[in-house]
Amino acid sequence: MGPAGEPVGSAAALAAIADEIRGCTRCPLAARRTRTVPGEGNPLSDVLLVGEGPGQREDATGRPFVGPAGRLLDELLHSIGWERDDVYVTNVVKCRPPGNRDPEPGEIATCASYLERQERALEPAVVVSLGRHSLQRYLPGARIGAVHGRLRRSYIGQHVFPMYHPAAALHQASLRETLFRDIRGLPAALLAAREALASEVERSVASEEAVARADEHDRSADDIEQMTLF
Repeated sequence: MGPAGEPVGSAAALAAIADEIRGCTRCPLAARRTRTVPGEGNPLSDVLLVGEGPGQREDATGRPFVGPAGRLLDELLHSIGWERDDVYVTNVVKCRPPGNRDPEPGEIATCASYLERQERALEPAVVVSLGRHSLQRYLPGARIGAVHGRLRRSYIGQHVFPMYHPAAALHQASLRETLFRDIRGLPAALLAAREALASEVERSVASEEAVARADEHDRSADDIEQMTLF
């Protein structure tokens, strides 16, 4: 087990989280679900896609983004040469809200710990927020019309790439072109995030080494001082 009690390894940790989600009864959504939808994809991916909540098809199958919005998501990924297996896909809530309504704040808050643990297991370089409810988790107060398609940092330092939810383009055709334009910027955003994270690691290591050298210098100075007392 890891330090937080999770199984060692991202795949094992994600599987354990999914098992907990399947038995979850923390909020009223559990009473009306057919299946929970924990998420799926590559446990080693650097990219985590976070939507809003399962729809009817997802509730029936237990898999995220398998309806019309999911088919559009696949098209979007294919347009940049990626496959669904290249990323990990989940939602802010893991059970279907009745009538496909928006998830309520209390429901999102109840599910938040599951998503947080999925993030820790994956350690993605980039989180792609799909839709405004996902966006608010990472960039509270941001308007999707103002930030979509541009790499941002969340309040805890995560690299976030906001996009409209694919379902929005099914109801507003003009957003389809926006989605395809935005996702073309995702590979470059991923490279930029990886470079930024690598630089931060290098600076952290350099800082730790400098502290270690200073400590060693102080110990040497103390030893010399002690020797002069004899």
